[in-house]
Amino acid sequence: MNDNTPVWTRDEIESPCVRICVVHPEARICTGCFRTIDEISRWSKMSRDERREIMAALPDRTSLLRKRRGGRSARLKRG
Repeated sequence: MNDNTPVWTRDEIESPCVRICVVHPEARICTGCFRTIDEISRWSKMSRDERREIMAALPDRTSLLRKRRGGRSARLKRG
């Protein structure tokens, strides 16, 4: 192989995905990347600016998943 052979590259879409794809049942966001189901499904069709806007907002969503779930009293209410 010649060292001057061009290497094929792809223009990958940047993504916050960390491959922990679990949707929180109450917050309705992915517990890995904090995107909504709608954002995840539309991600590849969004403009770069739209994706970056969402990515900038993701850190603020972490607090939605850090709240206590209620412990024993919440389990008793469900039962």
